[in-house]
Amino acid sequence: MSATPDSLPSPFDPDQPQAYAHWREAKLARHPVRVEDLVVEVADPRDLTRGEHQAILERCRSANMAVYVGATGADPDKELVRGLGAQLGLHRLDQNPGADEDAITSLTVQTDERHRGYIPYTNRPIAWHTDGYYNTPERQIHAVMLHCVRPAESGGENELLDHEMAYLQLRDRAVEYVRALMHPQAMTIPANEGEGGVHRADQSGPVFSIQPDGHLHMRYTDRKRNVLWRDDPLTREAVEILREILYQPSPWHFRVLLRPGWGILGNNVLHTRAGFTDGASVRLLYRARYYDRIAGT
Repeated sequence: MSATPDSLPSPFDPDQPQAYAHWREAKLARHPVRVEDLVVEVADPRDLTRGEHQAILERCRSANMAVYVGATGADPDKELVRGLGAQLGLHRLDQNPGADEDAITSLTVQTDERHRGYIPYTNRPIAWHTDGYYNTPERQIHAVMLHCVRPAESGGENELLDHEMAYLQLRDRAVEYVRALMHPQAMTIPANEGEGGVHRADQSGPVFSIQPDGHLHMRYTDRKRNVLWRDDPLTREAVEILREILYQPSPWHFRVLLRPGWGILGNNVLHTRAGFTDGASVRLLYRARYYDRIAGT
């Protein structure tokens, strides 16, 4: 039996229907149904007021995410990101291959050899995913921040869905779907091979997992190539139902177009990116991926 740190049955354990029922009732009662309810106005992300900090935590506790509307405009200072993360208990940055030397990634169209072939550095749309789904178990991503310096001339919106709400909807269809996607071989990302050999080995793991501190973690990508699903009927059916949930509008799907000084932060919720067109304004967002979860959530 899985349990929370308080030795209570985990609501995410498929074998704990009563705990799930209590959690489900509370989750639905407090989860926002308007994107406006995620928004927190912030004067300076580097130095949150007590009220701003509390407002961000409240939104992350109910929906695992918040949208901050900052007053810093197109200021390109990366300390905006690093400073905000530190105030929320986020310190351990993921140094992924496309990141800058400081482990914060500049998301803009890039065609150099290091970034070529990776969709985040193009203007193409990105399907539903959580960040770091190809990482090793000890490098799983638990929080993500996107900070807008410059939006595109058109497009580039993000759609967001709390991964706990995806779990809730899937479990309401059938608890066996959740059980299938908790299998340790549910989803495999094949090795990344290129010049010089294997850059990353195959990575297999569950879609949904219960972490030692009791929170629900999700690793997922809706890309059609370079992903292998466990070859059994229940897993295939669970994946199709999950995709249906992701692409069917609901009160818990939110669409956000970030403006200069605005950002999205959360506990690695599901998200997309629409395609975009650059013009006089060349899109630049900073992305920070953390091994930590937002403190107090």
